[in-house]
Amino acid sequence: MTPARLCLVTLGVYGSTEDSFFGALQNNGVDTFVDVRQRRGLRGSKYAYANSTRLQERLAELGIRYVHLKDLAPTPSVRDRQKEADKRTGVAKRDRDRLGDAFVEAYRSEVLEPYDLAAFFEVLPDDTRVAALFCVERAPAACHRSLLAEALREKYDLEVDHVDTATE
Repeated sequence: MTPARLCLVTLGVYGSTEDSFFGALQNNGVDTFVDVRQRRGLRGSKYAYANSTRLQERLAELGIRYVHLKDLAPTPSVRDRQKEADKRTGVAKRDRDRLGDAFVEAYRSEVLEPYDLAAFFEVLPDDTRVAALFCVERAPAACHRSLLAEALREKYDLEVDHVDTATE
């Protein structure tokens, strides 16, 4: 896959419905879905469509390929930095609108720096045109997917669009 031919979109699931979520993928021409979560499940029935098995089945029905890149998910120690910041500020994960500085620094140094960004393109099918970076948070600035997208945009001059799937 050649990075120059790729457009990236990012999206989360919080605040969406099943229809708005999958509709956003279709409306943006996504052909490859890149799951950058460490744990690929969500509690409760509200977002069951984003749990790995059901998600992959629905994507296959829509003709969208699924790739899981666990190496780009925050490690537990990196996530702990955000949990500490959320606790200090009294903000719930689903209500967060931006990442804390400690998380950003840790994610960049512990996850992005050791990762060879060129390897990202090696796992994508050669004919990928629009890849979606996916995690759960509603706001891109509240999720590591925005940090990954920014790193890819800067290094490879990619177009990035943060898609809002929320209906609430």
